Amino acid sequence: MSVVLTAPPSLPPLLARGALLSPFKRPGPDAEFPRTRLVLPDLRVDLSRLAAYERVCGFPTGEDALPVTYPHVLGFPLAMRLMSGRDFPLPLLGLVHTSISVTRYRALTATGQYELAVHIDGLAPHRRGTQAGVVTVLRAGEEVVWESRSTYLARHRTTRQPVPEAAEEEREPLPAVAEWRLADDIGRRYGAASGDRNPIHLHPLTARLFGFRRAIAHGMWTVARCLAAHGTPEAVLVEAAFRAPVLLPGTVTYAAQGGLFELRGGPAGRLHLAGRVQPLA
Repeated sequence: MSVVLTAPPSLPPLLARGALLSPFKRPGPDAEFPRTRLVLPDLRVDLSRLAAYERVCGFPTGEDALPVTYPHVLGFPLAMRLMSGRDFPLPLLGLVHTSISVTRYRALTATGQYELAVHIDGLAPHRRGTQAGVVTVLRAGEEVVWESRSTYLARHRTTRQPVPEAAEEEREPLPAVAEWRLADDIGRRYGAASGDRNPIHLHPLTARLFGFRRAIAHGMWTVARCLAAHGTPEAVLVEAAFRAPVLLPGTVTYAAQGGLFELRGGPAGRLHLAGRVQPLA
């Protein structure tokens, strides 16, 4: 079933609703989940918010172009509407963004008009709980110009055997390209630009309520910051996996080689993010 929206939903009420409903959720891979497809037609980009996003992530500003990660920001309120609802079985509190894959089929203009659609494509067992997949599709007219799939994990006890995960290749760290010192306001700046004001990203006090000793950077900021440094072709597949949170303030090392990139931090070079950029044929 498709539901057509006239405007993007407001995030604060959705986050509040999701938080209130979280204790009543009963997560599991066999649970029912919403089959609704939310559609936002005639979407136009707010250029001032886009400029703020470009500045905090390191993308060039003043160009008539959408960064490869920006449609995720546009679709995030729709995803939150689905995941904060009573019929979504995973608790929003503690939900962890574990991976994202993005396919951009051609360059996108910032001044274009688009249709945005978001739906949940299923639940799957995970060794630490249950994982949901969220699909976002951007169209220009009838043409699909960008699409993504994010996975979100709800941790809970489980006796189910998860779908086997692909074995991770053992390799040396990629060559270091740059060291970034991250200020403690990165989460607040990205939250203001993206609308994602999850309390774990904003202040140490609110982050400690969820088990973090300091605020942590948004996972999607780390991906965007790496891609701004790496660069992407117009038609591209980007895949990224979030490994460990980045505490703020802090220092991280951006590393890259060929189409691979990663973000590491700390004396032991802890892996925070691993990804790849692959041009489309």
